[in-house]
Amino acid sequence: MSDFNQPLSGNTMPRFGGPVTMMRLPVSESAKGLDAAFIGVPMDIGTSNRPGTRLGPRQIRDESRMLRPYNMATRAAPFDSLQVADLGDVPINTFDLKKSVDIIEQFYTEVLGHGCIPLTLGGDHTLTLPILRAMAARHGPLGLIHIDAHADINEHMFGEEIAHGTPFRRAAEENLLHGERVAQIGLRGTGYTAEDFDWSRQQGFRVVPIEECWHRSLTPLMKEVRKQIGPGPVYISFDVDSIDPAFAPGTGTAEIAGLTAPQAVELVRGAAGLDIVGADLVEVSPPYDPTGNTAVLGANLLYEMLCILPGVTRRG
Repeated sequence: MSDFNQPLSGNTMPRFGGPVTMMRLPVSESAKGLDAAFIGVPMDIGTSNRPGTRLGPRQIRDESRMLRPYNMATRAAPFDSLQVADLGDVPINTFDLKKSVDIIEQFYTEVLGHGCIPLTLGGDHTLTLPILRAMAARHGPLGLIHIDAHADINEHMFGEEIAHGTPFRRAAEENLLHGERVAQIGLRGTGYTAEDFDWSRQQGFRVVPIEECWHRSLTPLMKEVRKQIGPGPVYISFDVDSIDPAFAPGTGTAEIAGLTAPQAVELVRGAAGLDIVGADLVEVSPPYDPTGNTAVLGANLLYEMLCILPGVTRRG
């Protein structure tokens, strides 16, 4: 009998029953003794368009019930090699964004203090800034794989320095990132100026607009990204609006002509071998996701992130 936590099997309890945790894993009150943990941040007070991402973590957990322990494509066996649990949700202050940012940073500082790798269910993209603050305090400046329709490098939004469109400008300004070890993939749509993505390039970020992704596998791109990022800690931040709304309509700031679902999986799997210290999947908005497709996709991408963490064994 394995000493590692296991997802509740669909052969033991029907998929529509059992606990509404990520993959129906046990809940833990603390990160102590865990190698990795799923954490929800039920927040949408940093959004600028359609709300609803506060409901994202709960819906992602619910739609994770079909996931099984073994990755049949990559042979990854995360539950044979890591102790994993669901840590529940960060108790944000739903009336105060800045207080919530502080609460998130403190929560993740505690988690990281136990040597646990956090995998975050969002929640709007504001949450990545406090997580990066906690990460950099422990690991130093980070590499970053940022998959998104938007660069999220606004200087301000309605005069505010912190919102879901500003986290990566703040992170760069606060020296939380190694600029030359950052890749932003899938950027697209219209802009306020022709130079909207140039600030990223000026920081040394590699910018991959969506047009460079159309009609092709992204496995070769990720080979280049792995070489660019190299050794050292790296964080993955995956905004579900990077994916075309045909596959992921349930998000607040949808943009046409995005990534396909297979390309999204290629991007995550392509990060295997890097020193991944944390990851998030953000901006799932269930009110705009009537079929549950977006939450299903989000749950599967979080599982794929778990499968590429350092220390995960492979079978066969």
